[in-house]
Amino acid sequence: MLNRHLYILCATLFFAGLGLFLYKAVYLGFPLMPGQKTDVWEVEVKINFSASGRPVKALLYVPRTSADFSIINENFISKGYGISISTVDGNRQVAWSIRNARGQQTLYYHATIEKMVTGEPPATSKNVKLVPSEYEGADLEAATAILLEAKQKSADKITLVMQLIDIIESPANNDNLSLLLGENPSQQRKIETIIRILSLDEIPARLVHGLHISEQYGKSSPVSWLEVHVDEKWMGVEPVTRQTGKLSDYLVLWKGIDRMVNLTGGENLNVAINIKQSNVESITAASTREKSIHPTFWRHSLSNLPLDTQRVYSILLTVPVGVFLLVLLRNIIGIKTFGTFMPILIAMSFRETQLISGLILFTILISAGLAIRFYLEKLKLLLVPRLASVLIIVILLMLLMSILSHNLGIESGLSVALFPMVIITMTIERMSIVWEERGPSEAINQGIGSLATASIAFLIMSLGHVEHLVTVFPEVLFILLSLTMLLGRYSGYRLLEIHRFKALVSK
Repeated sequence: MLNRHLYILCATLFFAGLGLFLYKAVYLGFPLMPGQKTDVWEVEVKINFSASGRPVKALLYVPRTSADFSIINENFISKGYGISISTVDGNRQVAWSIRNARGQQTLYYHATIEKMVTGEPPATSKNVKLVPSEYEGADLEAATAILLEAKQKSADKITLVMQLIDIIESPANNDNLSLLLGENPSQQRKIETIIRILSLDEIPARLVHGLHISEQYGKSSPVSWLEVHVDEKWMGVEPVTRQTGKLSDYLVLWKGIDRMVNLTGGENLNVAINIKQSNVESITAASTREKSIHPTFWRHSLSNLPLDTQRVYSILLTVPVGVFLLVLLRNIIGIKTFGTFMPILIAMSFRETQLISGLILFTILISAGLAIRFYLEKLKLLLVPRLASVLIIVILLMLLMSILSHNLGIESGLSVALFPMVIITMTIERMSIVWEERGPSEAINQGIGSLATASIAFLIMSLGHVEHLVTVFPEVLFILLSLTMLLGRYSGYRLLEIHRFKALVSK
């Protein structure tokens, strides 16, 4: 019964940690390696206009996070304007407003956008509305004739749309098109005409505007395409490139026949759009994505803590890794150490002294302190005064080593002050007791085992990949906890003890 309870608890911890790890790594895109970069695009919209002392209101359609793009960061820059963001007919819109403005005015919208690679199908449509054609008389006859011509050469809704595009893009000697489009029609006018013609066949379609996000950068301008309602989904159709389906390279700004910028109280409006490709730390992009998708989850994560606190935990979270390694070395390998956590604390002090210098300094301190401890034993001091005396002597020895190393030009000796003095004192006391009770060989054996364990723990804990994993994915500690608890029930042979029982095994 006790074993079953332990196994259920360990399994729960293990799969909880593994599930959270996979969720953050696969779904939220947190990087598995430190220093990874993510390609992003910086989109800047500059709005210029002149004002003449009246109230001004400027409305701009801006992108929103979708299955294809994630907004990592965005800024609304203006001088003296109030800013509000709202959603209008599914479109995200920012409003700049001011009571009184005069002279040349400039407003900026800046966004850092990451392209997502989700492979998800287009979102299921909601509240599908059929745009009325509003054709009458001769216009209706012309639109009906064009629709019949396109339907004769098509097999389904998409091929019907492609045929309409072909007809409209080659209007030579077509009086019906000339009547509907007029002279020098814009791309938006052509798409609106296709949408109105499709409505005659009860096919919902809508106009979409956005930016083509590619590896190129520089000045850009919105492009227009249409979405057709097919099989309960909205399917994109780009009239120029004839691309259909999921237009994953196009960042949607707004949908509908409205303009990108609507200005009241100003004149001489000019809108400029610039796109530049750059890269940011993958962890920054993932953290922002987490904040956008699951703000509650982000609010209770390590990334929401102050930077100083995050730096502290980036070190503390490596301790469980060292402790798990210690369990393996003691319970499975059979290495003997002074205490359970003393080697890990020594390993943490090696972060500042580095391994070789730390081993030399630590060995010198322990050797000198041990000799003084044996001298104090002859004075027959009580336990507490003896420990206090050893602690004072350790500090004096650390000071002496720092002064000598500085005078000799050995700067690494200055870091001896970073050693945990209490740990050194307890190590000296523990080693002296083992020396007296079990002999010098056992004391030296445990001392070497402690330094070896501390060295291995330091090498593992100081790996940048390990520190990155436990900091970005602290849930892996659940996995380490479950494995540590399972090792707590191990009662088999230790590898270094097999030779002691070799004779029994042979029989």
